[in-house]
Amino acid sequence: MNDLTATFANADPLDAFGAESRSAFAASYPEVPHKLAHHLGDHPLMQLDALAAMAEALPDTSVEYNRANLPIGLNGEKAPANGIGIGETIRNIATTGSWAALKNIEQIPAYNDLLMALLAELRPTIEARTGAMLKPQGFVFVTSPNGVTPYHFDPEHNILLQLMGSKMMTMFPAGNATYAPDETHEGYHTGGGRELFWRDELIAGGREWTLSPGEALFVPVMSPHFVNNGQAPSVSLSITWRSEWSFAEADARAFNGLLRKAGLKPRPPGRWPATNRAKALAWRLIRRLRGTR
Repeated sequence: MNDLTATFANADPLDAFGAESRSAFAASYPEVPHKLAHHLGDHPLMQLDALAAMAEALPDTSVEYNRANLPIGLNGEKAPANGIGIGETIRNIATTGSWAALKNIEQIPAYNDLLMALLAELRPTIEARTGAMLKPQGFVFVTSPNGVTPYHFDPEHNILLQLMGSKMMTMFPAGNATYAPDETHEGYHTGGGRELFWRDELIAGGREWTLSPGEALFVPVMSPHFVNNGQAPSVSLSITWRSEWSFAEADARAFNGLLRKAGLKPRPPGRWPATNRAKALAWRLIRRLRGTR
């Protein structure tokens, strides 16, 4: 077994999702957003004191936090800092008016074990549909009452588990340039940002998904979204993974960026089950020639 296979094989079973949720996931993955039930409950690693300690142990580059009173679209602006440390931000999240993201929690062994155990429950379905589960990662979001996570997209297959408080995610169709322009995708995959510019007329194309403790939401790769927190502090756990398909789409986007700079108007890459192989291979060759990864 390779290291990743061994990690999944050794993961302690949680049965956090249950048979009904695993069946719903199998019916919808990888392109249809849907809700799942989870039984992670009041897991000790997801309590505020534990999360604050974990955040203080993470590298600075793996912690992002700022004021939570934000517009739906930052539209190129930077979110203002909250002026306090990450530990205080989380321990007093009810009153700090903040939003915190703890990235790559798998760097901490106990959280890595939890992430792998959760993904192990879904791995058979994932690998039957999109091939090997690649680059498993975990993210925790801690948000003050009424906070906003601005409009953006993410490159991973993602399940967001709600553990404390409530929130509403407004999600838009993946792969539709109305909501995420091709040029933004291309820029992101060549080193730019993933924040999207918001226009009020976009709201008609969104679907609202409310999440309470015990509920989870599957978010397809690159689905634009923003999040409104409820009136109580919120803790959410995002478990993510990549696939060869998602990497190929990303690399095809990057290659399209080169074509666009050359004055062409490239065709957007296809969504699953399209392979996007030719453009992906072309971009990977270019990176190799440049000596980049």
